[in-house]
Amino acid sequence: MSTPPPRTPQASASARHSHLDDAQAVATSVVLVSLGLSLLNAAGLVTGGTPGLAFLLSYATGMRLGLALFLVNLPFYLLAWRGMGWRFTLRSAGAVTALSGGVELVHHMLSVRTVDPLYAAVAGGLLIGVGLIVLFRHGAGFGGVNTLALYLHRRWHWSVGAVQMVVDGLILAGAFVLLEPRRVAWSLLGAAVVNAVLMVNHRPGRYRTTSGP
Repeated sequence: MSTPPPRTPQASASARHSHLDDAQAVATSVVLVSLGLSLLNAAGLVTGGTPGLAFLLSYATGMRLGLALFLVNLPFYLLAWRGMGWRFTLRSAGAVTALSGGVELVHHMLSVRTVDPLYAAVAGGLLIGVGLIVLFRHGAGFGGVNTLALYLHRRWHWSVGAVQMVVDGLILAGAFVLLEPRRVAWSLLGAAVVNAVLMVNHRPGRYRTTSGP
């Protein structure tokens, strides 16, 4: 078997995302995830991860969803700083802030009066999952459980989707306190769709381009 030629500096540089690439990835991800969260919200559902925590905080206190999303992410920045580096932490903080604003923008710009919960769970889950993949591939995440999952993936090659599925199950179990069982069941389906997208598309060696310099 022949040995592949060594990578040259030019080849390495060409495999890096530019700052413009990273900016458009954050914008794309914010739009997709904001729309997915809005579909779930219109159907009275929740989701996993820190958005799920934000839903529960919003339902329990009446706080606006965008503000709740921003607040629940704050404790996870220390983990991001220690385990993923300052670039990842700053990108994630920027992405979370943008998503919080994006959720509020969708609330004012788009009105979804009725939506079937099955469609909301599947379509919302797909939008959120694809949005997360876009952001992950540019070296960032929306904080919280995403940060924990990416940290374990980088350190021990654990499946991002599997980690999130376990944590999401615990979060959604807590939803029974605030929501009726039928809504929790549809919410579990939506979370499963999100994590299925991640398990299929986010695996070691599948995507090698990095953000930088």
